[in-house]
Amino acid sequence: MAEDEIDGREERGGEAAGPLGPATALRTDRCGTLSAADVDRQVTLCGWVAHRREHGEKLAFVDLRDHTGVVQCVIRTGTGDGRDSFMDGQPTDAPDVRTEFVLRVAGTVRRRREGTTNPDLATGEVEIGDCTVEVLSAAETPPFPIDERGPATDETLRLKHRYVDLRRDRMQRNLRLRARVNSAIRGAMDDQGFLEVETPMLMASTPEGARDFLVPSRLRPGSFYALPQSPQLFKQLSMVGGIDRYYQIARCMRDEDLRADRQLEFTQLDAEMSFGSQEDVLQAIGYAVRAAASAAGHELGEIRRLTWRQAQERFGSDKPDVRFGMELIELTPLFAATGFNAFKAPCVKAIIVAGGASLGRGRTDALTDLAKSFGAKGLAWLKRSSDDAALEGPILKFLSEEERAGLPGTAGDLLLFVADQRPLVNKVLGLLRLELGRPPVNEGGLHAVWVVDFPLFDGIDDAGRPMSAHHPFTMPHLDDLGMLETDPLAVRSQAYDLVLNGWELGSGSVRIHRGDIQQQVFEVLGIGAEEAEQKFGFLLDAFRYGAPPHAGFAFGIDRLVALLAGEENIREVIAFPKTQSGTDPLTGAPAPVAARDLELYGLRPLPPPT
Repeated sequence: MAEDEIDGREERGGEAAGPLGPATALRTDRCGTLSAADVDRQVTLCGWVAHRREHGEKLAFVDLRDHTGVVQCVIRTGTGDGRDSFMDGQPTDAPDVRTEFVLRVAGTVRRRREGTTNPDLATGEVEIGDCTVEVLSAAETPPFPIDERGPATDETLRLKHRYVDLRRDRMQRNLRLRARVNSAIRGAMDDQGFLEVETPMLMASTPEGARDFLVPSRLRPGSFYALPQSPQLFKQLSMVGGIDRYYQIARCMRDEDLRADRQLEFTQLDAEMSFGSQEDVLQAIGYAVRAAASAAGHELGEIRRLTWRQAQERFGSDKPDVRFGMELIELTPLFAATGFNAFKAPCVKAIIVAGGASLGRGRTDALTDLAKSFGAKGLAWLKRSSDDAALEGPILKFLSEEERAGLPGTAGDLLLFVADQRPLVNKVLGLLRLELGRPPVNEGGLHAVWVVDFPLFDGIDDAGRPMSAHHPFTMPHLDDLGMLETDPLAVRSQAYDLVLNGWELGSGSVRIHRGDIQQQVFEVLGIGAEEAEQKFGFLLDAFRYGAPPHAGFAFGIDRLVALLAGEENIREVIAFPKTQSGTDPLTGAPAPVAARDLELYGLRPLPPPT
């Protein structure tokens, strides 16, 4: 390609001046960027053959694809003079060019003939004519179609050949969206005076709730590093070190069961600030999430705020999806003196399924089975007639006139009741609510909620001791300090979660920096001085040298990008994820290691199964 052609592209504000990067020695333009404004211009493109269509004996239409899109190239075939096609610098015949061949095409941009334009294609008004084609790389038939219009491909096959799967428009969009989100998050944190600090990937094993991935030490056989579940301790040490405001887009690893929103290794925005309150953290993180949403073309409105108790009582979950109603309705007072044995329970609640009166008996039986699978003893139901809202259903005969009169709902509604202990009632109805009403992840816009005032402790262990709901360094509500010894399960924490469209994005808390409060919490948890020193000694030692009040947060970038991309599974926004079973079909990981290599680390292979 002549230098004046490249220079001309620069002068007219093309790639050299745009976001796609400068022209290179092999190409002047990207496939999906050409339009009618480029007619009569000489261009050179590089990409993969998306489709090839024969047009008589002398012409072929080749759709050339790169990450920006597709453009049609008109190629002369069968000339026999080798003038049109080359492979590795040698003449070849254009008919040999097949799907997924990598080509360099030089030609002239021209308008498509009338009646042949493609309104569904960004480049549908133009094509490349007078083409010279160079085959940069031949390709075998791919293991599955790149075109997404066909049937869905098995995910394991996609992951085994991820390098092919990544060429698909969906994956290209998602990964480029992820890059924009990361950039926006960094910009937002920089704007607020946070300093990006990298923390170790090899550290000591610490109790953080999930299982560690352990790395054996060759220099110290029998000893192990752990891969970080989070940078939690190091970011708190950074506050002691005067960093003031820290952030990191951090890689974290947890050996836990996988699901749609969880991977063994994941990426999170990790942040901490000194001399900051809970309110300061919520403002800083909200700013970053809004910036990320804006970079993805979404608008995030005001972030609502609910206490943990409000979320449980109204939505049956500490990660409420507030895009739809169907809130839990308190009916315990109505049935306080009931004669219906099934409702003689500490808590009775219901949800209303609008228009659900049309559901048949098979569907209500299925919902009953589902409620039982969630832990309920059963599920009671009533319907309101679509004509006059009169109640009907199998439990109606057991209810008094006063109880019937006090029931909610309008014509055509289905009422679903659960009676049991309050936490179980909330859980079961909360799960039924999602089953019956939750919209797809990409519907209804973005609705975020801060859930605050979590309990400091989460139940009792086998020894009768309270268990930390988050970690033992979470600051209790100062108003509740007097209950640490008398009623620890009633103590609220200064912990908070961010929930987006029903997905928990992340969590954080104000940290304990006062030695007297830390000692009280350790005593309630049954952690003695020796155990505390063994597990957290280096952090406690650091606190003795002047720890500022500090608070922090972390949220999952994989989850955020999935929501912004409208994906139900975070694997669709990760370049090389693991399967649901934790394996990598591409590389075969995890895989056995040779015995001689294990010996370097003081390890022995497992004996063969008997």
